[in-house]
Amino acid sequence: MSTETAVLLAVRPERSRMGKLGFLGIIGRIFVWSFLIGLVVIVLYPLLWMIFNGFKTNTELFGNPFAVPQQWSWENYAKAWNRGVSNYLATSVLVTVSSTITTVFISAWAAYGLTRVRIPFNAVWTGAILGGLMLAPTVALVPLVRMFQSLGLYNTFWALMILYTAFRIPFTTFLIRSYMIDLPTEVDEAAQIDGASRWTTFWRIILPMCRPILVSTVLLHVLFAWNEYLFAMVFTSGTGVQPLPVGLTSLMSKYGTDYPVVFAGMVIAAVPVIVLFLACQRYFVKGLADGVGK
Repeated sequence: MSTETAVLLAVRPERSRMGKLGFLGIIGRIFVWSFLIGLVVIVLYPLLWMIFNGFKTNTELFGNPFAVPQQWSWENYAKAWNRGVSNYLATSVLVTVSSTITTVFISAWAAYGLTRVRIPFNAVWTGAILGGLMLAPTVALVPLVRMFQSLGLYNTFWALMILYTAFRIPFTTFLIRSYMIDLPTEVDEAAQIDGASRWTTFWRIILPMCRPILVSTVLLHVLFAWNEYLFAMVFTSGTGVQPLPVGLTSLMSKYGTDYPVVFAGMVIAAVPVIVLFLACQRYFVKGLADGVGK
């Protein structure tokens, strides 16, 4: 057998094997892309259906609820806005922004103390903070209602701000702490040599280095506070302090027969969160990957 023949016989099975692997790779890519396209359709279709129905009339909605509107009725959004959605939106923005700032700041400061400062019984304090993750909100409803009524905070903005902050600090601290653990300690030592205080080191050095996880925690808290229903329903009975989840429920009960207006209110409630997530999605994914993965 010549050398050329031996080489051809050796290469032929390798080419056959590579051809099979290439075919399997193509099949795998087709499956992955088909799955992703199907997932996109599942996620986007209800959103588009809600948006389209917000522009229809009642007759058109019941006649063909899955079609594109023939006449785009922008007055549905004006009606929803004037029927209370503007007040609900303002309340949700106020509660969400204030509780987000408070939660992230307190959690970041606590995570800094747990990871960068030598304090007695560090593990005990860490366990105590993370133990708050095991507290179910429904279990504490009755004592919380009595406490806020005695303090005069029931049916006020402060009730939701305090509750959203208190119940999210353990989870937010856990995420930020997981990210801070792997930050180089040489940074703190260099800052101390330059005469920086703990506060200056935390505010001007550590926080900028934690930007990805901070953005992730902000988005997670915004999603929680914007969509939370249990506390909002129990602790806000007045129409002037109800956030969007409870307000939209009231809108449906009052104008349940005018479904396009209800759909328009839902779209108004969803737009701010969608815009915020699209604007910060790069930092959100990076922060969670670096924080939770560590």
